[in-house]
Amino acid sequence: MKYYIIAGEASGDLHGSNLMKALYEEDPQAEIRFWGGDLMQKAGGTLVKHYRDLAFMGFVEVVFNLKTILNNIKICKKDISEFKPDVLIFIDYPGFNMRIAKWAKALNYKTHYYISPQIWAWKENRITAIKQDVDKMFVILPFEKSFYEDKHHFPVDFVGHPLIDAIQNQPAFDEATFRKENQLGEKPIIAVLPGSRKQEITKMLSVMLSVVDDFQDYEFVIAGAPSQDYEFYQQFIKNKNIAFVSNKTYDLLRSSTAALVTSGTATLETALFKVPEVVCYKGSAISYQIAKRIITLKYISLVNLIMDQEVVTELIQSECNTKRIKEELQKLLEPAYREKLLKNYDILEQKLGGVGASKKTAKLIVADLKQA
Repeated sequence: MKYYIIAGEASGDLHGSNLMKALYEEDPQAEIRFWGGDLMQKAGGTLVKHYRDLAFMGFVEVVFNLKTILNNIKICKKDISEFKPDVLIFIDYPGFNMRIAKWAKALNYKTHYYISPQIWAWKENRITAIKQDVDKMFVILPFEKSFYEDKHHFPVDFVGHPLIDAIQNQPAFDEATFRKENQLGEKPIIAVLPGSRKQEITKMLSVMLSVVDDFQDYEFVIAGAPSQDYEFYQQFIKNKNIAFVSNKTYDLLRSSTAALVTSGTATLETALFKVPEVVCYKGSAISYQIAKRIITLKYISLVNLIMDQEVVTELIQSECNTKRIKEELQKLLEPAYREKLLKNYDILEQKLGGVGASKKTAKLIVADLKQA
């Protein structure tokens, strides 16, 4: 069978790589072309375009890069037409993927969506397009199944969260070796996860690191994104108590006492590694004001959304400042606070449905193709 997969950011690259491995197990003769990143490239198949050339965040930023986005859509359609896949598999990234899905469905391509667009957060009217243009939807958050089926009468498959697989599949780890290889000291580590896109890193990293002098007994370590070069991060490293590791976020979390994390998938990854965290978010003023009027969710972090309560503190926009980050980080270092947080992390993991998301999804995709 021929598979065409489209992932547009770092988290999609991770989940896409594990899905590809599972597809190759289910279908050893699989031919795969994809839009993704380094992890998907390691899994096999043919990379068409890297996600670092696709990732634009925020309403204003998308407008400024509209010409590039439209050109990428044109390239994608042409490549699909030439490859003639048996199925297209979309991984999140809805602005791009839903456009391709509409075009593909009109040409009678089979369309599967793995990791739903977050239409429960905003743009709920996308449900109309999903019903028209998506043959099968595989959801990874427990509340998404009832959202689709009970509220919108659209059948979906809940497959569990692929992060649990990604974390369990990590190789054996030795913290001493990790510290030595990355020239880290012996102090307890506070991980700093500022995101993967240049725009959000620029917004977040300075304020996240503004508390370094207040925690001299700890070493702050920046998690460098695979899509960014070290030279880009150098401008933010102005203190001897700040270190940097590139493309080793999971090893960093396994070594950390606490973490400052930009909102997104990383908030959930940090929780699943059982690292107490503060969630930080600061967008451009215009993008934030637009988002505030459109998004009606109580929380911005996946941890709190899944738990339906504020388990981790969220510091958003003006609240994301040196004083508040310092206060909340100090709490994370208190034993009683940490113990309560870690108990909630255990409950969170149970809610996510256990291991096997990638394998379940691959089995469902291949079974559907065999029935066609």
